[in-house]
Amino acid sequence: MPAPPWSSWEKWLQSPPGRYVLRWEQQCFDQIVADVFGFHALQIGLPQMNALSENRMPLHALLIHANDNLEYASRFNWHLIEGNTSELPFANESLDLVVLPHVLEFAADPHQILREVDRILRPEGRLVISGFNPASLWGARQYLSRLIGNPFLPRDGQFISLIRVKDWLQLLNYSLDRGHFGCYKFPLHGESSMSRMEFLESMGNRWWPIFGAVFLVSAIKRHKGMRLIGQVQPVRIPAITQLSPAAERNQLRDSLKNSQKQ
Repeated sequence: MPAPPWSSWEKWLQSPPGRYVLRWEQQCFDQIVADVFGFHALQIGLPQMNALSENRMPLHALLIHANDNLEYASRFNWHLIEGNTSELPFANESLDLVVLPHVLEFAADPHQILREVDRILRPEGRLVISGFNPASLWGARQYLSRLIGNPFLPRDGQFISLIRVKDWLQLLNYSLDRGHFGCYKFPLHGESSMSRMEFLESMGNRWWPIFGAVFLVSAIKRHKGMRLIGQVQPVRIPAITQLSPAAERNQLRDSLKNSQKQ
């Protein structure tokens, strides 16, 4: 029988390219979450990395699956919550920051996960997503290696492009804050081969930035409401005629009656 998604994914993260991806994503998460303020932050999955380490919110929680390795989760100081990503055990609009490291691509229904995250995230809250980029050398090797039965990345992942992720976020009324591409080394397995390709990181950021093997995007949840479009035309309020006091009106009425009698 094929290995379950969590075991194959966990095994890949222990390989040289897996550790390489974790190091790059750790740096990017540290930069993005450092300036996000609030009270409650949540990371869903991937206990091998603490994406909230640089965040200063008073409460950090990690949602884990029943089959996740608790050995990795016990290394960090956060609240462990066991639950299902399609039915998150949190109240509506109760969290200020949610991090999804490689969650959507290994989910059976990524749309349901995004709907659940949108439900529990406060207005103006931050959502950070990371995933593999299909439009990269790693994505091309994964596609070709599937044909011969030896995939480079975990076989169970359905990797989603950044363009599609942006479309999903815009449909949920999120505004994109920032994004990063990284991991430009060739898709090789050896530790020595990966270490000799450090020069490709600077070259990739300069010459082919959108073809990095991994992407990371940050978005902010916005309020749904009415917006004024175009220039507002000034409206002049018509002048009100001067009103006479009641005493003057009574005096005028008496004078008219006296003139009629005469």
